[in-house]
Amino acid sequence: MTTRALPLTRSCCDVDCMSEVASTKFDEAAISQRSGQFNALGDEIRLKILQLLARHEALCVCEIQEAFDVGQPTISHHLKLLRDADLVDVERRGTWAYYSLRRDTLKALMQELVTVL
Repeated sequence: MTTRALPLTRSCCDVDCMSEVASTKFDEAAISQRSGQFNALGDEIRLKILQLLARHEALCVCEIQEAFDVGQPTISHHLKLLRDADLVDVERRGTWAYYSLRRDTLKALMQELVTVL
């Protein structure tokens, strides 16, 4: 089966519309940040961690780890990815690390998604 290139003609909108689309500028830094945040949400364990943190003001990493059947290094890895995506905060209390949900960031991320839809 061979394919042939079709000319790029559009009859769905006028010339003004096409020029607006072609001249659209994207905020590359914001898109890169949002992309990283959505990637961080794309894992079951990370989503479960966020659900767990949503129910509590803050949890120690050992408390988070108790909710899963994976080791502490795996939980720490997922928390680091969530922290890098600015979805959780960490506070050191002595030798313990307490994590809390960045509700403002999640709210902005979801609001942006709803705006797109």
